[in-house]
Amino acid sequence: MQSPTLSLNAGPSLPVHLLRALRAVVGRELNRFLRQPSRLGSALVRPLLWFVVFSAGFSNVFGVAIVPPYETYIEYKEYMVPGLLGMVALFNGMQSSLSMVYDREMGVMRLLLTAPLARGWLLAFKLLAGTCLSVLQMAVFLLIARLFGVEMPPAFLPGMLLSMACGATMLAALGLMLSVYVRQLENFAGTMNFVIFPMFFISPALYPLWKLEESGAWWILKLAEFNPFTYAVEAIRYAMVGQFHGLSWAVVLGCSVVFFVLALWGYDPQRGWIRKKGSA
Repeated sequence: MQSPTLSLNAGPSLPVHLLRALRAVVGRELNRFLRQPSRLGSALVRPLLWFVVFSAGFSNVFGVAIVPPYETYIEYKEYMVPGLLGMVALFNGMQSSLSMVYDREMGVMRLLLTAPLARGWLLAFKLLAGTCLSVLQMAVFLLIARLFGVEMPPAFLPGMLLSMACGATMLAALGLMLSVYVRQLENFAGTMNFVIFPMFFISPALYPLWKLEESGAWWILKLAEFNPFTYAVEAIRYAMVGQFHGLSWAVVLGCSVVFFVLALWGYDPQRGWIRKKGSA
């Protein structure tokens, strides 16, 4: 029989610890985002500008697109929506990476990683926070696109939200992995240029890949086929018309796991940046 003294001194159970850590990590990121309404505006102004200007200027160029998953002609603005949703998640994933680098320089990351929980849980909660912020911003953009006449049947919305969440998770995991190797805030802008823009432009976000094949740009087409962002966009695009694209889901889920494992390895004190930087 357990003594009363031991019962009184027993600490909270693991689920309670996890819930407290979840509330602390995710709540901190959400509260910081909600206290800065300008962040939502700055996150949406770029895709909205592309949506309004490019859909008007290139509607005659890309307005005819009978490619899977479409079975008829569609307007260019409808084709752009999945790519621009991916843009929102991509930029927010890099913003989460910037936040991690900033927290590391301020010492917050070291304090977080010394918490009495497995490091994997803490990084998973960071990943969840980044995913929640991305999905929130993507949902707002989706509502605005609907106001501009983009049709989205309500029956397809659950599948769309799920595909958006999975794509956002992959890109947040990518940002988490990059935060291991970006040592200083000053180096972050260069990293963004070498990651965000190639991933975005070498993908079907703004134009169908058959355009690359038609123009003979085979090497760009092959790069697009190896680009994980391509499959995040395609998963959302198929979900918008109520279809499931197995290859895209497999790549997105697989890359999410790989990126997260690499981030976890990088934040391991025996292998990653903590060991290399010592107590800094």
